[in-house]
Formats: sequence, C-alpha cells, structure tokens
Amino acid sequence: MEFIAKFFPNVIANGQQFVESIYQTLYMTAMSIVMAGVIGIIIGVILVVTEPGQMLENNAVYQVLDKIINIFRSIPFIILLALVTPLTRIIVGTSIGTTAAIVPLVLGCAPFYARQIQNALADVDPGMVEAAEAMGLTPFDIIIHVYLKEGLSEIIRVSIVTIISLIGLTAMAGAVGAGGLGDIAITLGYNEFENDVTIAATLIILVMVLIIQLVGDIFIRRTEH
Repeated sequence: MEFIAKFFPNVIANGQQFVESIYQTLYMTAMSIVMAGVIGIIIGVILVVTEPGQMLENNAVYQVLDKIINIFRSIPFIILLALVTPLTRIIVGTSIGTTAAIVPLVLGCAPFYARQIQNALADVDPGMVEAAEAMGLTPFDIIIHVYLKEGLSEIIRVSIVTIISLIGLTAMAGAVGAGGLGDIAITLGYNEFENDVTIAATLIILVMVLIIQLVGDIFIRRTEH
C-alpha cells in the first residue's frame, strides 16, 4: 500500500473514480462481446455456407454480407462513434455514457469478428462436410456438429483476438465521454497532468489482456485435437 501511495498518489486520491472506471470498462467489454459475438458468429457462419461451392451457395446473400463487413471494417472507430450517434440515441436514448458506447462498440466489433469466424470455419476439413452431407445431415446439423464443433479451437483463438481488440476500442470510446479507463486516462491523466493515473490505467488494461490471453490459451489446449 505504501508503494502505491508513493508512486500512484493521484490514483489513491481518486480511488472511487478509478474503481468505477474499471467497472465501466469491464461492463462495456462484457456487454459488447456478448452482442457482437452472437452477431459475428451468425454472419460468419452464413458467409461460410453461402459462398460459392458451399452447401447453401447463394451469391447474392454472400456478396451483400461481404460488402457490408468490408465497409464497416474500413471505417475508423473514432469516426464510427460520431457516425452512429443518431442510431445510438434511438436505441439508448442518449449518445453519452457507458451504455451508449455499447452501440458503436458492437457495430465496430461485430464485422471484425464475423470475418474472423469466417476464416476460422473455412479451415474445417471439406471432406468432413462432404461426409456429413452424404450421411444425410441437414445444413443446421452440419453447422453445429461439423463447422462449429471442429472449428472450436480456432473460434476460441479468434475470439481472444477480438476481445483484446475490443478492450482497446473501449479505451478509445472513453476518450469521447463513454467512461472507463480510457476516459480517466484522458480526463485526469492527460488533461490534469496526473501521469500516474495514465500509467495505472495502462497497467490495468495490460493485466486484463494478459488474463484473457492466459484463460483463452487454456481453453484452446483443451479443445485442440
């Protein structure tokens, strides 16, 4: 405690606000990854099964989704924050705050995750898909028991990358009033020249990333075969 008081005096002085910012970052990350995860997996699966040569080939659906993903992935997140402000107000009722930040976070993260899921499922052995079709399995069964089951370790791997990327986006959202560690690092650390606050916020984000990576690696090892 003496060490913290000596090297991070402003963190101690703003302890309650700092704890609140950690909660806000975890809240934004958790809510966004659940929503973006569901959307990303659904779109990623649709892309895989509708692309040319696949079991539900549909060029129109594939091209539309592919282009939408490319467009959203091309928009810098800081611009996306401003661009979706009207939509955020419609959904949440405000464009400021932690909950409001979830809308652009999901829109910024879901296309990236969908592409990652598409790439992960594309690595599933085509022979297994063909064998499942020959056995009379429905497309839904093939998606669940072949694509998602066989691609599980790779799905976990790309999910880790996405969550880590999302934490970085929450910090960027904090810079424009969304709260969280990014917000406190700017408002106190940068604007008030309290460098220890910026360093502490950075260290906590690094610890979050390390924990996510370690937990993810454990799940990957358990699912690889």
